[in-house]
Amino acid sequence: MKVLIYGKSITDSQLASVQQLFDLLAREKAEVFIYKPYLSEISPLIQIRFPIEVINDYNDLKDKSIDYAFTLGGDGTILSAATLIRDSGIPIMGINLGRLGFLASIEQKLIDQAIRMLQEKRFRLEERSMLYLDSSRPIFGRDLFALNDFTILKRDNSSMIIIHAYINDEFLNSYWADGLIVSTPTGSTGYSLSCGGPIVFPQSKDFIITPVAPHNLNVRPLVISDDSVISFEVEGRTENFLCTLDSRFELITQEFKLAVRKCDFSIRLVQLEEMSFSKTMRNKLMWGHDTRKHF
Repeated sequence: MKVLIYGKSITDSQLASVQQLFDLLAREKAEVFIYKPYLSEISPLIQIRFPIEVINDYNDLKDKSIDYAFTLGGDGTILSAATLIRDSGIPIMGINLGRLGFLASIEQKLIDQAIRMLQEKRFRLEERSMLYLDSSRPIFGRDLFALNDFTILKRDNSSMIIIHAYINDEFLNSYWADGLIVSTPTGSTGYSLSCGGPIVFPQSKDFIITPVAPHNLNVRPLVISDDSVISFEVEGRTENFLCTLDSRFELITQEFKLAVRKCDFSIRLVQLEEMSFSKTMRNKLMWGHDTRKHF
């Protein structure tokens, strides 16, 4: 088994779980590759008792025939890993060392069981669609895709902005708001959800358009087919606005013409047996739990 280990940082509370993972991989005689910045973080703290190979970037990764990528952190770590994995097709198994974890669904106490289930092929691969950004000016380098969402937002305490949105070149609406989110089904449980957007099942083949603090109360989130192209023009009283792809951000101006479409490749997530999107929603959002005190 060839495994990529990807993370961003490590805390004292995570040390035991990360050490356990490396010990299990040693037991299974796995061939291990580690993302170089993460290795620099953990090497003074974790004992690695077998040879490893360092991965610097996507070019190092694409020809290694790696079986799985283990992300150590939360959902943000998976989003970051997607910029490394890109179109390589390597399945991601998210080990949740963070808090909520909609995507990173393997809890720390289940690491041993998860490795065993991988070895026994007791899992399925779930395709997660991504979105791609076309821009009239250079932005985000080569990483013009997002697993969760794309946003246009006002900066700091500036006044609201106006975002003119079009679907397949047909005018949709001028949003007077603090911003606008376009999310994938995967991203429907992220920023979009916190702004009143719907939860959409991962295989729904949709985009969700969710305004951020709209100044017209009759403006509501929309769900549209992901074979659509959504384009934008933005204006406001300030010179710069914020544009994001997942956790990455850039400053843009009114001169930028932006459009979002479905990405040509997807990300694959490992779903172990007995795990499902419905079960994750029930557990993470505590559906059906009555937290009131009864006397």
